[in-house]
Amino acid sequence: MTREKNLTTEAPRTAEGDTEAGKPQRGIQSLDSTGQLLAALVAAGKPLALRDLALAAGMPAAKAFPHLVSLQKIGLLARDAAGNYLCGPLGLELGLIALQRLSPTREAEPEVIELAGATGLSVAMAVLGPLGPTVVRLEESARPQHVSLRVGTVLSLVNTAIGRTFAAHLPENVLAGLLETDHLRMAGAAAADALAPGGKLAAAYVERLARVRATQVDNALSHPVPGIDTLAAPVFDHTGSLALVIAVMGSAGSFDSGTEGATAALVRQAARRLSWRFGALMAD
Repeated sequence: MTREKNLTTEAPRTAEGDTEAGKPQRGIQSLDSTGQLLAALVAAGKPLALRDLALAAGMPAAKAFPHLVSLQKIGLLARDAAGNYLCGPLGLELGLIALQRLSPTREAEPEVIELAGATGLSVAMAVLGPLGPTVVRLEESARPQHVSLRVGTVLSLVNTAIGRTFAAHLPENVLAGLLETDHLRMAGAAAADALAPGGKLAAAYVERLARVRATQVDNALSHPVPGIDTLAAPVFDHTGSLALVIAVMGSAGSFDSGTEGATAALVRQAARRLSWRFGALMAD
């Protein structure tokens, strides 16, 4: 009889598991507080003392301490020699499982679509393939514009913003080898345009790549496609390596294509969100 009463009085559940449509499930408040501490530690990106971690999570140290003790017991957190809290063995294992399941190109898809909507521009995503920087995704702009890129296009490491963004984060010896065949890529350059005698990178090219690394964005103005400007930004993975590059493209004069402009800021922000998603430690 009691069981029947429980069945008849239980609130109906939706397909998502909510007790009522449009209302979220009720959680455990203490676990919400635990989550605040974990989120604060992740945001800090470094080990934190009890007081600093509690402050970052917006709670008194006396309230935070029991949560941290439990997190340490189950291995989500650990403490270093100075007593600061950091990721524990279970936390590391969970992170590694998540990273193993990541597909950068798949995970970047929503960000590409959102960036296209936010800017009104075409958005390309490229990876470093066997032949060089290769476009693997292209979200076309709603506004008519002649962009000659297609999925599968292999881009110059010298004359395109996407290519230079890859070049800026490659080891010099690897880059020098790739530049030998740059003339085979779209808008490709002769090796002599980027390589000095002896196989070293040309000084002007080195200077340009240094600017790309410093600003985390590069632009190409009406080149290699006349009348089309491009802004590109790098996305990194958990090892600090370049995972992919995202870029916006549009008609020259239709948007701010400067590296310090509003559109560049949107591209950088999208790239940083993806880098964070892929486990990269991002500097402030």
